[in-house]
Amino acid sequence: MRILFVADLVGKPGRRAAQALLPNFREQQAVDVVVANGENLAAGFGVTTSTVSDLFNLGVDVVTSGNHIWDRPDGVELLESEPRLLRPANYPPDNPGSGAHVVECGSSRIAVVNLQGRVFMPTIDDPFRVGRALVDELRAETNIIVIDFHAEATAEKLAFARYMDGLVSAIVGTHTHVPTADAQILPGGTAYVTDLGMTGAHGGVIGYRAEQAIKRAALGRRVRLEPADSDLRLQGAIVEVDQASGHATHIERIDLVYKEE
Repeated sequence: MRILFVADLVGKPGRRAAQALLPNFREQQAVDVVVANGENLAAGFGVTTSTVSDLFNLGVDVVTSGNHIWDRPDGVELLESEPRLLRPANYPPDNPGSGAHVVECGSSRIAVVNLQGRVFMPTIDDPFRVGRALVDELRAETNIIVIDFHAEATAEKLAFARYMDGLVSAIVGTHTHVPTADAQILPGGTAYVTDLGMTGAHGGVIGYRAEQAIKRAALGRRVRLEPADSDLRLQGAIVEVDQASGHATHIERIDLVYKEE
């Protein structure tokens, strides 16, 4: 079983890179399931019905998210009707949507879970407790479970991965838009990487126009951010999973450059 995780897509440049690179790459790599983080799909913040549909049309099976999933009203409404669009499971349960979805792939089932960290992030429920309870429930359905852990602090991400090692097939970090060089198989058989990186324009600052990001940092106040438009890349990772055991056997980071003709 080969699962492709696509790093946070930022705005139109991220969607353009995915459109140009994802379908052929999925076919060439014989990928079975694609999971993409889409919380920044629409102009860099939140999602819309059309931007999520664009990803599904490209062959994405599940769209995960994070704290920016609440930025656009139509995106929040979409959580009610589209089970393949996830929000972090550890937000209060009265929020719309779900933090897990099970994908049918031939004779196999793959459960995708979305959780969010709490360090330097909004105050929500404990991802360790909520995540463990959700995984225990899903293990009755399948032994192939993958988690998008959307968090800021690297220590929190790694602590969570150590805590869940052996219980899930893979844990991939998202949110910082900066890829980390620590892809590994943990002792219990869980594939892990602290952050997948970003699908979008790498010619700015974490996907946004450099001049705006510099102004925000220099002035110490909020400045409107818009997606940058140069050095487009699709980043992420491919994880191979043994279907019998549910353990990962290989993880490989990807960094595909979109060269416009």
